[in-house]
Parts: sequence; structure tokens; C-alpha cells
Amino acid sequence: MPLHQGPHPSPSERRLALNPFYGEANPVGGMTEAPPHHRLPDGPLPPMSAYQLVHDELMLDGNSRLNLATFVTTWMEPQAGVLMAECRDKNMIDKDEYPRTAELERRCVAMLADLWNAPDPTTAVGCSTTGSSEACMLAGLALKRRWAKRNADRYPGSARPNLVMGVNVQVCWEKFCNFWEVEARLVPMEGDRFHLDAESAAALCDENTIGVVAVLGSTFDGSYEPVAEICAALDALQERTGLDIPVHVDGASGAMVAPFLDEDLVWDFRLPRVSSINTSGHKYGLVYPGVGWALWRSPDELPEELVFRVNYLGGDMPTFALNFSRPGAQVVAQYYTFLRLGREGYRAVQQTARDVARGLAERIEAMGDFRLLTHGNELPVFAFTTTPDVTAYNVFDVSRRMREQGWLVPAYTFPAHREDLSVLRVVCRNGFSADLADLFARDLHQLLPELRRQSGPFTNDTEAATSFHH
Repeated sequence: MPLHQGPHPSPSERRLALNPFYGEANPVGGMTEAPPHHRLPDGPLPPMSAYQLVHDELMLDGNSRLNLATFVTTWMEPQAGVLMAECRDKNMIDKDEYPRTAELERRCVAMLADLWNAPDPTTAVGCSTTGSSEACMLAGLALKRRWAKRNADRYPGSARPNLVMGVNVQVCWEKFCNFWEVEARLVPMEGDRFHLDAESAAALCDENTIGVVAVLGSTFDGSYEPVAEICAALDALQERTGLDIPVHVDGASGAMVAPFLDEDLVWDFRLPRVSSINTSGHKYGLVYPGVGWALWRSPDELPEELVFRVNYLGGDMPTFALNFSRPGAQVVAQYYTFLRLGREGYRAVQQTARDVARGLAERIEAMGDFRLLTHGNELPVFAFTTTPDVTAYNVFDVSRRMREQGWLVPAYTFPAHREDLSVLRVVCRNGFSADLADLFARDLHQLLPELRRQSGPFTNDTEAATSFHH
């Protein structure tokens, strides 16, 4: 045997499948075989080993703070995180067992009703949801049930309900129409109009229209739809035809921005035609996902048959959410944030986000290669595309190359009738600071010379490009 050479290890000992430091006691015991990925392992792992395996794999995810695609909150104060950890085992639906959590939900509804100028915030009804998608489903169901009651002599026999909205709505509205058999009447984009307008909305309404959805903050470009103008057009329609079409405001993002930064903008329950509003607490409500809110002007707008009174675990509990069991942590975090910031705090946070968006948009426009579609002066969100003289690269190249620097910037093509327009979009949220905006602008600026030297776009296959607009 050669000097210093020990016995040959067996194949199972030749290399460790896991870092030996992951073990709790014996640093090499049980570390020669990694657990399976697609079936339950035969036996348990020490908690630190299981944690480290999952933790290491998740490192390959993108950094959420650098994700400029998502509207979802990616930063909260440590105190909020502690409260959420304390409440993650509380089932939100068990209102009889967790009465204080239920009370905080009720207070949040009252605060939002007051914020959105409900005629009587004490009688406005609402609930928390897992996000705006569930809230939109509930609002759509209420619209359909109210319409069906008014048209009981025709429905379901000869009448098919329809819902009018812009083609830019979030996909949850298309799901609603599909799930609940409602015709989706989508107003396409035209020219430089990228969302619903009042004239087009009224033109598509008829006796089978359950409502019009107006979006306060389009995910495509951050712009507000003209809610007051839409309501005025529907008022005029009612005067001409007698059709009384309610409006739902999808305020997933804008309903937590406009009350603080655009106080003179009339879009909420001050408009009598607005029957319901939803928002995402986990977007500009500044709470980690997932929590949304659905509110109705008064109990009259929410059909009683949608409210279930359940004798659950010994308590009588009214509920009208689609989901049942879910943690109370996000609702508690929402109340904490309302309490922590108040109106002035929210105003400061949202103003900072808008200032960052405007400043970054101006810097990108000044680079000369890009044209702004929006400027971040409504939602703190802006969309931009390349100028006509840029032929060496396209927005999909920019998105791909910025990802190499850690930035997640969505590039996508607009829907009908503007499929010819491909854009990049930047969402500025709390936590995306002016310093981070400076780094983003610097990385984009440094990338441009290399992009300009390309012989042409890396890909024109929009199907292979990023297309998210959540």
C-alpha cells in the first residue's frame, strides 16, 4: 500500500450528498444520501438539515426587492413580521374562536369605507379576501345576482348576462366571466388609448349588462381609467334608455394611492353609481401577500343570498368569502399598517414611490433610446418602449440583459388592437428607494452601448419573451 494512502472508501461514502455541517450531532452521519425530490423520504431529517436544503434551493429565486414586475409588497417592518408570525396559526374563518382577529378585520373594513367616502361607513359591508382576485369574484357575483333578480322573468331562459370592461383588465375578470358564465365585453385599445373610455363603455351596455368594471390603475401602464366620466356616460344612458348599470371599481392598486395623493379625483363611493370597490392590501396597502378587500356601498348592493350564516364550532358566523380557511396574519398586518401609518404616513410612503417613479422615468427618457407611454404620475408605475430609430435591439433584449444584473423587468406585448406595441414596465413600491432607482438607471445606461452594437434584436418571438402583467 502506498505511503499515506488509506483504504478505498465504499461508493456510498465516496462523496457526501449534503454538507456535513448540516448535521446536528454526528457531522457525517446520514449525509451520504440526499432525500428524494418527488416522493416522501423513507424517514425524517433533522430540522436544520431540512431547513438548509430548502433554504439553499430558494436562493436560486430572484431577489424580490429587485422585482420591478410585481405590484406585491416585498418589504415590511420587522414588527409587522413578528405580528404575522404570532398570528399565522389563527384561522381567519374561526371568528368565534379568534374574536379579536375578527374585530381587527371589521375595523379595517370600516377604515376603508371611510377612506373611500361611503355614504355611511358604519353600514358599508365588506370583508377580507386572499387578494383582489377573490374580491373581484365576489363583486362580480353580487352584480350578477342583482341583475338576475331584476330580470327573473328572462333569466336564465333567454337572457345571457354580460360584463363591460377594457381589454386591459386583470386576468381574474376573464376567469370570473368564464367560471360564472358571463359574456366578457372587452373594449380594445385604440391608438394611444390604452384603457377603457366612457363612450366605449356605454356603447357596449344593454339590458343584459350586469355592470361596468372601471380600473383605477391599469397593470399595463399604471394609468387610471376615468371612473367619473364612465359614471356620467352611464347616467346619460339611463336617462335615454332607462338602463341602470352599476359600476365596480377595481382599485387593486389605485384605491390605496388615489385617496392619499389625488384627493380631488372623484372615483369612489362619492359617485352614486359606484356600487362596490376592491383593493389589494398586499399591493399599495403595504402588506405582504396575500390579503385583499371587497366593499359594497351598503347592504343593498350585496344580495342576502350570497351571505352564508354558518354554525361553525359553536358560533353563528356570517361569511360571504369564496375561500374558507386561511391565516389571520395578513389581516392583522393590515390593521397594524393602518394603525402605524395613518393618512399622513400613507401619503408620505405613496408620494415617495411616485417621486421615485417620476424621477426614474425622466432619466430613462433622457437616455434617448426610449419613449415613455406613462410617466408614473398616477400609479407609481410607468411603461416605456424603444424609439422608432432603435433597430439593433428591442424591449425583450433589455429585459433579458437587465435580468443578468438581478433586475426583473417585464417586457410584454399589448393586447388588441395594439399587438404591435411591446413595452417594458417598472413598478415602484415601498422599499424601492431612490438609491435603488439610481442603481437601476446606472445598470441600464451601462448596458446601452453593448445593445446598440447588436446586429439586430436577439429575438422577435414574443411568445418566448416575458409576458407577465400582474
